[in-house]
Amino acid sequence: MDLNRLLAPESIAVVGASTRPGSYGNQAVANLVENGFAGPVFGVHPTAEQVHGVACVPRLADLPLAPDAVIIATPAATVPGLIAEAGELGCGGAVVFAAGFAETQSGVALQEQVRAAALAHNLPLCGPNGNGIVSVHNRAPMWGDSCTLRRPGPIALVSQSGNVAVNALGSRRALRLHTVVSCGNQAVLDAADYLAAIAAMDEVRAVALYLEAEGDGAKLAEALAVCAEHDIGVVALKAGSSELGASAAAAHTGSVAGDARVLRALVEDAGAAWARNPHELLELAKTVAYGRRMPGTGVAIVTCSGGDAATGADEAVRLGVALPAFGPETVAALADVLPPSASPVNPLDYTALIFGEVEPTTRLVALAGRDEAVGPVLVYYDRPEDLGTDAAVSWDGALAGIIAGAAKLDKPVLVASTLPELMPEATAEALVDAGLIPVAGLSEGMLCAAALLNPAGDAERLRAIAATAERRVTPGAWLAEHEAKALLRSAAIPVPSGRVVGGPEDAALAVQQVGGPVAVKLSSAGLQHKTELGAVLLDVWGADAVRSAVAALRALPGHRDTPVLIEAMAAAGVELMVAVRRDGLVPVLVLALGGMWVELLDDAVLIPLPVDHATVRDRLHRLRGAPLLHGGRGKAAVDVAALCDLAVRVADVAFADDLDLVELNPVFARLDGVMVVDAVIRQGKVS
Repeated sequence: MDLNRLLAPESIAVVGASTRPGSYGNQAVANLVENGFAGPVFGVHPTAEQVHGVACVPRLADLPLAPDAVIIATPAATVPGLIAEAGELGCGGAVVFAAGFAETQSGVALQEQVRAAALAHNLPLCGPNGNGIVSVHNRAPMWGDSCTLRRPGPIALVSQSGNVAVNALGSRRALRLHTVVSCGNQAVLDAADYLAAIAAMDEVRAVALYLEAEGDGAKLAEALAVCAEHDIGVVALKAGSSELGASAAAAHTGSVAGDARVLRALVEDAGAAWARNPHELLELAKTVAYGRRMPGTGVAIVTCSGGDAATGADEAVRLGVALPAFGPETVAALADVLPPSASPVNPLDYTALIFGEVEPTTRLVALAGRDEAVGPVLVYYDRPEDLGTDAAVSWDGALAGIIAGAAKLDKPVLVASTLPELMPEATAEALVDAGLIPVAGLSEGMLCAAALLNPAGDAERLRAIAATAERRVTPGAWLAEHEAKALLRSAAIPVPSGRVVGGPEDAALAVQQVGGPVAVKLSSAGLQHKTELGAVLLDVWGADAVRSAVAALRALPGHRDTPVLIEAMAAAGVELMVAVRRDGLVPVLVLALGGMWVELLDDAVLIPLPVDHATVRDRLHRLRGAPLLHGGRGKAAVDVAALCDLAVRVADVAFADDLDLVELNPVFARLDGVMVVDAVIRQGKVS
């Protein structure tokens, strides 16, 4: 579908335009009139001649032209027919405010009728049960609530929450919005559709996504690829704790690779920023809209407060942001400007002694930013809004110095207040006008600076992720461990030698063949957590002990006939989990430390598929426990190359054999290679 006419309309009709104050139809017309929409506006009402000075006609068919957008502000039952009329007329799209659709069970069928009518005419539809669309750039608020548009700019917001969109439109943080979409029930268009369409608009530089449901992973990956092609910054916030995938109930993978984490893995793979709340979402959106990326560098902090310097440094540690030491030339130059009590280090506390002095502040900001190791410069600056004329002199001088210093740099300069309310709108607007990035909040300042250190997304890789996500499977039957191990062995994935035995005497023979010590395990499709059941006995030596072990396992309730697997004990190593999950938003490879302690340690990275050796090696180093892989404290380093090869092979096997879930846990990583000690596999059904 082509969303251009709907997102940037030049003509609008309001069906249900009403003379009754407070109604959606009345407010929608008022919004268009009061905000100065330049194109023709029409009302559609069976009897009213005009609403807020806008002429009305009885029916859509009576309009003199097919409007780019139709706002439908009528009861739910009337919507399917009106959508069909709009489609037949050749309108560019529709916005539906009414509730009473799939948000309740009784409205599901009605929403299906709306969807069918829109699709029959290839008509883009926003909603139902949403606030609508605001094209700030076109002064076109197709919005059900009162809406006063502010200064337009390059930032778009696509929100699955109407209230988040309402609050963003009313915020006073120099958030210069271009387009705001409240998705509603997403009967026809979802967040990915809007993201892809908005990313192609010339004036847009960043899109903020507020998501409550992940949607179609392949579509989202494709939309993120469009953003990468157009150099559009993206920030995402996932609200709520989504249900874990089906694998969570029977395997460790679900606990560390729930749906929200899969979404975050895709977002971050796309070079996008991840927000924890709406405040961060909007501050990050400003940052990626106005700042350029500088991967491979660090951040310089400039402040007049030792407390801000220390707290900013703590935030840098929390976020993993480098605060590089200044080079010798920078140190010498800074020392010439700083008062004797200040040190030329990063974070740079120039002290209150020179606060408000324009020339020294200009030089300090410029010198700190010119250091080769520094990318973004983060300046902490608070501006009380109620300053008197005399008191404002110092604050004005400090701000002027910051702006002048930034003008000497070809690097992003962020100016963050310590508390959000200490970044007044006038100050924030002045900073944006000067080419700087205003941020409300100390922690948010470091978070936003960190976002500019992320490399950009790779459109080709994102499209590969989308293609992989299109190869859908649904959960099928579980394999017994011995069946899973046989499948892995056929793929040249190292597993211990062993076999299924028929009884105690066969087990004794197997010990002679395998050699001791051995592991004795029950192996059936219904057993995924054997340790908790006591269905695994380790370090069993000799024929008599093995006979006893088999008898003990067969004595467990309900397992008299369960197959028993005898395997050689594997030499210990660093314990990891290597898994592939395909039933989430997109298929992912999961790498985690911990073996049986996976959930407790919660040290995992997720990589959207496909993967290669270089990507696996890079992400392994992002584990908190990565130093374990490189030795230390008298322990040998592990064969990281073999571990990477294992991970890539597992991903390949999952797709070659249409497997829904593969969980290898634990995998022992050692100096001489890797060994898969336990395996849980669920087959997939191709859909």
